[in-house]
Amino acid sequence: MDTPIIVQHKIDAPIEKIWEALTDKNKMKSWYFDIEDFEPQVGKVFNFYEPGTEKKYHHRCEILEMIPQKRMKHTWSYPDYSKLKTIVTWELIPQEEGTLVKLTHEGIENFDRLGSSFSRESFTEGWNGIIGKSLKDYIEKNNG
Repeated sequence: MDTPIIVQHKIDAPIEKIWEALTDKNKMKSWYFDIEDFEPQVGKVFNFYEPGTEKKYHHRCEILEMIPQKRMKHTWSYPDYSKLKTIVTWELIPQEEGTLVKLTHEGIENFDRLGSSFSRESFTEGWNGIIGKSLKDYIEKNNG
């Protein structure tokens, strides 16, 4: 089994604000993806496409664990390309000032045969951009 991708970024905001950004589909649109069918509840399935009009990659996820203001775990898959799934875990860890957002993406080797868009490097770069730039900028601009 391959090593999971782990991405961590400290954000200067309380856990409550970050949790809200992670679980409110209207807020998610501003920094993440437009996920119309997202409901923050174990067992719920949600679907989305990457931003833009191409709609190339259909993402399907199912929420596996939801511990408010601590952790959300869900599957991550591309049903048009593979039956295999990976697991994404978002964790919020309080810091002396702010919150550490830790994302773990497990099972990435399941996508090895799908091409460079599904590579470890591509996911690592994507998650760093999503958390370290998009989420961080959104939270810190809207925290005041």
